[in-house]
Amino acid sequence: SLQSSLNSEEGLGVASLSVLYAALILSSMFLPPILIKKLGCKWTIAISMCCYITFSLGNFYASWYTLIPTSVILGLGGAPLWSAKCTYLTIAGTSYAEKAGKNAKDIINQYFGVFFLVFQSSGIWGNLISSLILSQSSTKVEISEEDLECCGAHDCLTDTTNTTGSAKPSNSLIYTLLGVYTASGVLAVLLVIIFLDQIKSDQAETEKEKLEAPSFWSTFLATFRHLKDKRQCLLIPLTMYSGFEQGFLSGDYTKVYVTCALGIQYVGYVMICFAAVNALCSLLFGKISQFTGRKFLFALATVTNTACIIALLLWKPHPKQLAVFFVFPALWGLSDAVWQTQTNALYGILFEKHKEAAFANYRLWESLGFVIAFGYSTKLQVYIKLYILLSVLVLSMVTYGAVEYLEAKSSPGTPTATKKENGGPHSQETCM
Repeated sequence: SLQSSLNSEEGLGVASLSVLYAALILSSMFLPPILIKKLGCKWTIAISMCCYITFSLGNFYASWYTLIPTSVILGLGGAPLWSAKCTYLTIAGTSYAEKAGKNAKDIINQYFGVFFLVFQSSGIWGNLISSLILSQSSTKVEISEEDLECCGAHDCLTDTTNTTGSAKPSNSLIYTLLGVYTASGVLAVLLVIIFLDQIKSDQAETEKEKLEAPSFWSTFLATFRHLKDKRQCLLIPLTMYSGFEQGFLSGDYTKVYVTCALGIQYVGYVMICFAAVNALCSLLFGKISQFTGRKFLFALATVTNTACIIALLLWKPHPKQLAVFFVFPALWGLSDAVWQTQTNALYGILFEKHKEAAFANYRLWESLGFVIAFGYSTKLQVYIKLYILLSVLVLSMVTYGAVEYLEAKSSPGTPTATKKENGGPHSQETCM
């Protein structure tokens, strides 16, 4: 959230984020099965978390020689961490369900629900830490009307948003912030190493068999073979849009609207608003989707995001309109909750027999959306990026509509049924 504002010189911050997601694409294709097979879930989680710590350390002396390599390291560690976490929760849920005599799928869903509630709350605590520390800055300057002209959709496209609102905090404050983040990361790794149980040998063997079943290259090629499915191709714009819209909020909105007009100390508070609404709506939409259906939720997110994009094109941010700065991330969080929960669910329903390849494609195209969004972040004015965002959203809804049409046409009695031609044995629940 802070990279675009904290390391704005020559676009270093957003460049590091673009590199991060490019590394994540490569990592998700190659590393998770190998590391989980060799190290087991516990040690894959612990080592991958150390990759995140290196990024915090790289920010102590932010330069192209420190941030780009540590971004690569973080990206490489990201996919194994998420895969190992998903595997661990699935095995733990299954184990508990057997002992308690309950349905394994229900318990696993509960475990993931608790996990994502805690995970989304990290956006609250992490940003609260940054705002409380950065608000101690003594370099606050009154932002002139002339400088405010460079904020918003028609930004001045300078390396630093302006010389007042984006006045960089003192090194001591930055080091304090990074010290807290690094210490939190180290503590987290120690908690995992000391307290997280190793998966029992029989469960680990079962998981190993699952990982060994397809060869390395067959898993890699399966991701691209899955593109033969017309529905997967039609879902590419929607999946990439998820990366575009998240990239815009964290890379552009925080810098050109919040930091420019209010100051960097407000970025954390704004992102807290986004994270809190996102977490609550994720929980809410997961429950009400069975009553409303996914089409209604996708329509809600589309209307909300479109309204936000148009409003951001017209709005000139001003410190006197403080509440408005929080309205946009709140509405964005509502929309993002739909994009995340419903797109994941859609992939699981449509490609039930090929979950591994389907979710690998999901991560691939979403990460590519992030890479592109951060890649052109410093090259284009914000209004152009907003038009691109709107265009991709419109295309996404057209292609999504085509997917729904194909599904309704193939199984008119059961719209959510999976087509028979996807064939093959039912694969185990997988999270990529």
